[in-house]
Amino acid sequence: MTPDKRQTPARIAATAALVTALLGGCAAPQLAVSPRPVPRPAAAQPAPAPVQPSAESQALAAYYARVQADLLDQGLLRSDGGGTDTPFTDTMLTENFIRVALFDEYRRTGGGLVAQETQSRLRRWEAPVRVSLNFGASVSADRRATDRARISSYLTRLSQITGHPIMLDDRNPNFFVQVVNEDERRALGPVIRATLPELSSAEVAGLTDLPRSTYCIVYALSEGSASTYARAFAVIRAEHPDLLRLSCMHEEIAQGLGLANDSPLARPSIFNDDEEFALLTRQDEMMLRILYDPALHPGMTATEARPVVRQIAARMLGGAS
Repeated sequence: MTPDKRQTPARIAATAALVTALLGGCAAPQLAVSPRPVPRPAAAQPAPAPVQPSAESQALAAYYARVQADLLDQGLLRSDGGGTDTPFTDTMLTENFIRVALFDEYRRTGGGLVAQETQSRLRRWEAPVRVSLNFGASVSADRRATDRARISSYLTRLSQITGHPIMLDDRNPNFFVQVVNEDERRALGPVIRATLPELSSAEVAGLTDLPRSTYCIVYALSEGSASTYARAFAVIRAEHPDLLRLSCMHEEIAQGLGLANDSPLARPSIFNDDEEFALLTRQDEMMLRILYDPALHPGMTATEARPVVRQIAARMLGGAS
């Protein structure tokens, strides 16, 4: 299991009345004919109003708005993908990939997750990644439409980067994304247990009882001892303002694809807890491309993967070590 924490236009229907003139013979009496009334079209049902969030949820929304404003004031949460101020070489790309893809940020124990970096094996999806997007009742229709459009576009981008099928699919999903507020997340236990029945009570609580410092979280699970993912479950706080919300979506989905760890040396990257970058960067794209390169395979150790990764990175960057 790989856990990662971070902190429509209205339609108007018009009806036209059709008037028919009845002509009678000269000998026939004139009859007044009343046309059958045309039934009025049913009025469009307005979308249900969002559920009013609790005082605690509203306080969190205000808090995260301040967090985002503070980070932006510091020049963080960049969305430019990196530039001339963030150069990296093929050697740096290789080592960043090894640290991000072949180490885990958390260790699974009987009492839940423990923050402890441990060496792992290369893990990724072999089956197509089918993402469902589920919203709590507190999320407005406009906000849902925006989130869905953004995630759909992002999944298309990820599929193009990796060469792996990744798409929205609410009918038969294996990657579940929940956008919920504080109250809705605490009630997710039954949904989580039905989706990930192998989780312990402590691990379920790790999803439902997030501290304020955890912005979002994803669990990606393999079946048995396999190194290929079978399911993933991500939780995004609905209280987040626009950029923090999109940042969580970018990181949790990408980490759920197999880039499980963060590294303070990875720059430019969202796989770094310094919050410098909000959205997937150029180096992140390269790491995802390496992860799904056919020259690598699930289950490889860092020792096995490093020489292959070095060759791929040199090819990508022209050997600029």
